[in-house]
Parts: sequence; structure tokens; C-alpha cells
Amino acid sequence: MRGGQPLVEVVRLGLVSYQEALRLQQVYVNRHRSGPAHALLLCEHPPVYTTGIRHKPYPEPLLDQLRLQGADVARANRGGLITFHGPGQLVCYPVLNLCSFKKSVRWYVDQLEQTVIALCSRFAIRATTSPHTGVWVGDNKICAIEIHCGRYITSHGLALNCCTDLSWFDHIVPCGIEGKGVTSLSAELRRHASVEEVVPHLLHAFTQQFNCQLTEAAQDGGESPTPVTSAGTSALTNLKDN
Repeated sequence: MRGGQPLVEVVRLGLVSYQEALRLQQVYVNRHRSGPAHALLLCEHPPVYTTGIRHKPYPEPLLDQLRLQGADVARANRGGLITFHGPGQLVCYPVLNLCSFKKSVRWYVDQLEQTVIALCSRFAIRATTSPHTGVWVGDNKICAIEIHCGRYITSHGLALNCCTDLSWFDHIVPCGIEGKGVTSLSAELRRHASVEEVVPHLLHAFTQQFNCQLTEAAQDGGESPTPVTSAGTSALTNLKDN
């Protein structure tokens, strides 16, 4: 806690397999056993279709068809049905203790949605919520939100299409929602919007919605964590505690 605001560590994983991301999330979940250890894991995944716990196992022939597309297939302990993760998609896994924020899963999902809506507004894109979880531009989903929460510790999170190859979604009914489409920041802007370009906007929106402060994770060399400014970029000088 810094100045009355929760301190959240930003961990940039880069391109990492879905299974490795699951393992790392559990590592950060376990850190909360000794006290608040909030983290925001940012990454991209190689092509993978994932299924949640709200559905009986998918038929193996269907999964084999997905594998033939060149993607992995994984099952996860999150809500939601089937979705796709791949390069060009900004995946954010907040590992938070909601006791430091608000002990409400519904509130938490709402804040994630509002974070993405605020991010989209910074690109002059009008995004909204709908009766279906996630963030939408018209009838097209731009961001999937599928979480797990146990004893108020969150994992999994959101997947925002930045410059994703949307044809991967043609092989599934994303999140099990019939009659809807998918879109990306690049598709809406009609220009390339990379994950790297979008990350600072996500971090800024996250700090505003969750009323928290961010710090960069220490590097492998053991360097001290670096505070993150409200604009989402690393500060060049240390911030003083309030």
C-alpha cells in the first residue's frame, strides 16, 4: 500500500505459452498467502484455443480440427466457454486480492470492462458492455473477459484484440455467443495498432479504474522495482511515498 492506494506489480512476460502462463499465475496467487502481493501479468500467447469450466468437455474430434489449424488446445479453470488467444492480442492477468479493493466479483468484472472501455476511448473508439460479459464495438467483441476468483484472489482476466488475425475466430463460436462477431483495435482504426502501442493505455486506464499505483517488476538481475507513471510508462526517477 502506498499513499492509501494498493500497489500493483506489472510483470511483462512477452510471448509465453498458455500453460506457462497458467503456472506463473499460480505462483503469483500463492504469493498472496503471506499478504497482499498484487500483480498484473501482461503477455501474448502463441495460437491456442482455450475452454472454461462452464461447459462439458468439447468432443475430441472438434478439438482435433482446431489443432489442425495450427493451434494448441487447453482447458482452464476460468469462467466462460471457448475462445482464442494468439499473437497481436494483449492478454492481461490481474492477480489481485479483492480485499484490498472491494470484495465483490461483480464489481471486479465491471471494473475490468470499464478499464477496456476507457482504453478504447483513448483511441476514439466507442466501446460498450452488453448482457454478455466482455467489451463490444457494436455487435463485435473486441475484448474477452473470463476470470477465476478463489477466496477473493483473482486470476485469468482479459484478452484485448489489438492486431490479432481475426480469422482464427472463424473456427469457433467465440465464448459460445451465437450471432455475434469479433473485432480489433486495428480493424476499428483501419491501421496497425500493436500490443506495444496499447500497453501504456491499458496501464493508465487500470490505475484510474482500480485507484491503484503500479510498479515494474524487478529484472532478472535483481534491480529494484521501478514505479510506473499514470501515463503507463516507467518513471525515470523514484517516486516518494505519500
